[in-house]
Amino acid sequence: MHSNDAQMLVLTVLADRPLHGYAINAAIEQLTGSRLGPGSLYGALSRLEARELIQPVDGAGESAERHRTMQITGAGREVLRAELQQMARVSAAGLRALGATRP
Repeated sequence: MHSNDAQMLVLTVLADRPLHGYAINAAIEQLTGSRLGPGSLYGALSRLEARELIQPVDGAGESAERHRTMQITGAGREVLRAELQQMARVSAAGLRALGATRP
């Protein structure tokens, strides 16, 4: 899985509600049928936090990253919305090309 894919999965599950690392991965598994490896998950969390697309919930403290509850930011919601809209356009074009949908 590409790092951007992992980041989009994290943003997707956090769009619903704040979660901690283990719960994020459980939600991703429920959504996709597979879990992210620890490096992919915590790398995605670090990159998203550095880009200010996610942030710790107030009062989450400075404990180990996997135990911090994270939430999506307004900027994170905008990035996720734009990515999902682009993916929807690509998906629709691909399905049309395969004859799976009508133009």
